[in-house]
Amino acid sequence: MNAMLKAAKAAKPWVAKLTTEEKNHALLCMAEALTEQEDAILQANSEDLAAAKDTISSVMLDRLRLSSQRIAAMAQGIREVAALPDPVGRILKDTTRADGLRIQKVASPMGVIAIIYESRPNVTSDAAALTLKSGSVCILRGGKEAYRSAKAIVQALRSGLKKAGITEDAIQLVSDTSRASAQALMTAQGYVDLLIPRGGAGLIQSCVENATVPCIATGTGICHVYVEKSADLSMALSIVENAKTSRPSVCNAEEVLLVDKAVAETFLPMVKAKLVDARSEKGLIPVKLRLDDTAAAIIPGEKAGAADFDTEFLDYILAVKCVENTQEAIDHIAAHSTGHSEAIVTEDEDAKAAFLSQVDSAAVYVNASTRFTDGGEFGLGCEMGISTQKLHARGPMGLEELTTTKYIITGNGHVRGG
Repeated sequence: MNAMLKAAKAAKPWVAKLTTEEKNHALLCMAEALTEQEDAILQANSEDLAAAKDTISSVMLDRLRLSSQRIAAMAQGIREVAALPDPVGRILKDTTRADGLRIQKVASPMGVIAIIYESRPNVTSDAAALTLKSGSVCILRGGKEAYRSAKAIVQALRSGLKKAGITEDAIQLVSDTSRASAQALMTAQGYVDLLIPRGGAGLIQSCVENATVPCIATGTGICHVYVEKSADLSMALSIVENAKTSRPSVCNAEEVLLVDKAVAETFLPMVKAKLVDARSEKGLIPVKLRLDDTAAAIIPGEKAGAADFDTEFLDYILAVKCVENTQEAIDHIAAHSTGHSEAIVTEDEDAKAAFLSQVDSAAVYVNASTRFTDGGEFGLGCEMGISTQKLHARGPMGLEELTTTKYIITGNGHVRGG
């Protein structure tokens, strides 16, 4: 680890001085290398899948699984990052004082960015691309379930760097997937300029509690969809289905459904028919509904336990609660949300305004699925994670969020008086 940290620190000024053209050329070479080395990546991934088969759930296996289409999407994400404006060198503020002293606030590279993540191989290429374009060096520490896949991806990316004439030390992968390596990155003062944990609640909490280097927490997603009484119920059903079932293993998937009591007797049977009955008939995994007392009196399902409204299931499980009105929905979200993504389905302007002004999450939706909280969907190319904190970065973290600032002051022999 020490050798890797020293190599990353040595590469930092080298990468920081790259021109936009040099970075973009390198990114295109990296994307090309991914597709050229697809067979090796898929072979490594098949070994990861075989090893993890009996140790993680089917939805988590889906997060781990790669395909030709997913590798192509990873490469396309890198190309999209190359096409984005360079965040480095942007003048954020430019002031000239009365005495002629010019003060500019300029976006600058962060330096060495360490990312600790779990079993999603695409994070490897996303993180490497975003870090390079923002003028920084990355140290990647993935989870044990995806290590073979991550290693093959990094080998491809580094070959792209080599082809572009850029130091391969700009992208590094930690081979040790134990807690010791994570702890080493958390405490690598003088080497790591920013640490980003991307994974489950346990990983993020460990980083928040133990990191002595600057850390941005990418939070877990207990995401809510609230169906208000004026909602178009057909629209609401489509949104709930998409938010829960399109990919339940990701952090922007819906975990809690809140339903206005005024429409619960009509809407909840629609939910059961779509998410449970219809999916079973099609041979798909049905959603397990965990119901509060009011919902349980309307449709069959499991009784919600005390922890169900505070759990990121990452599975085909949905906690359901009936509320009296918009304010109760807002209050419930305030008490149980992780500050990730929340949605209201409504045709009422007052309900919409109240929800938008009072719900304090990184992304707040009106009549749309929470599944859109994603760097690619937000036009960022790809993302480093979804920040649920409020300092420096919040929401999907793209290129701008991976830069810091410095002041450049230009004078003409200026000196400060008494």
